[in-house]
Amino acid sequence: MTPLHELLNRIRWDAEFGAADFVVGYYDRVARDIVRVDLRALSIDPDNPSLLDLVDEDDVVRSMPMHRVREVFRDGELIWKREPGRT
Repeated sequence: MTPLHELLNRIRWDAEFGAADFVVGYYDRVARDIVRVDLRALSIDPDNPSLLDLVDEDDVVRSMPMHRVREVFRDGELIWKREPGRT
């Protein structure tokens, strides 16, 4: 399986591949469920590349570790999924 950071780099740097719509599903510990957000709402934390910053619907920036990302969709198709039991 391609590591998540490599997939995110490909989305960022491969213009043809990255021109699609991407949705990221991450595990929300409060909701205890997978929450899906548009990739454009996420950015890699410049101070800690193992964290993703999420701008929520209230424009509040929240940080989460990359290991909480469980799935990535490209134009509605699942293209990446973390194996169960892996962090």
